[in-house]
Amino acid sequence: MGVAAGVTAAVVAPGVVLHSVTAAPRSEAVTSDVRWGLLIDTAKCADGCSACVDACDRENGLNLQSKPEGASQEHWDDQKAVWIRKVKLQDNQTGRVTNLPMMCQHCEHPPCVDVCPTGASFKRADGIVMVDRHTCIGCRYCMMACPYKARSFIHKVMEDQLTRVPRGKGCVESCNLCVHRRDFGEESTACVDACREAGHEAIVFGDLKDPESTIRKHLAEMASRQIREDLSLNTGVRYSGI
Repeated sequence: MGVAAGVTAAVVAPGVVLHSVTAAPRSEAVTSDVRWGLLIDTAKCADGCSACVDACDRENGLNLQSKPEGASQEHWDDQKAVWIRKVKLQDNQTGRVTNLPMMCQHCEHPPCVDVCPTGASFKRADGIVMVDRHTCIGCRYCMMACPYKARSFIHKVMEDQLTRVPRGKGCVESCNLCVHRRDFGEESTACVDACREAGHEAIVFGDLKDPESTIRKHLAEMASRQIREDLSLNTGVRYSGI
């Protein structure tokens, strides 16, 4: 038995993990009264730290991926699913290097949704951009349309995965702001918790529409930017210090 993030997990058969969540599941439909988002303070994002990436992998079962037999490490690094990656930006004039985590930006006007031929890529009323694995046909148009390279494609049959985050061969996937936590009333995300536990507190999660939320108060106090502001996507993820 193992307990993490309010979830009790039991392995009942090889490759199958069942979860019971202590919080009550959502009883009402998702509405546009809230819009979930992240604020990332790049001044606090530590060079060499992978706490958010590692936590995301554990939360969503990406750590259960294994390199196919005979595949080179380089090929595997290109093919394995990644929902968050650490990026370094360097100012060519000053030489200043900035570290930041890059994930799905949960755009108000997501290009991935526009190009999806089946409607598998969609945006919930609360602003979370997701993929319906039942209708995804693996065309990967959304991957080409995403200006943030935030989506991954599953190339092989999944032998190990978590029941709370179903994954399958031939589907596209990406950060969903820990939607399973949202639907059970939990208040944070795996990356936020891990960053706080690592002592950095570089990531803030919350309701962008609530003026009393922590994220809105931070946004009112510090300058922030969107990545690729020129695209006018109104992203749900904002960065300060860049």
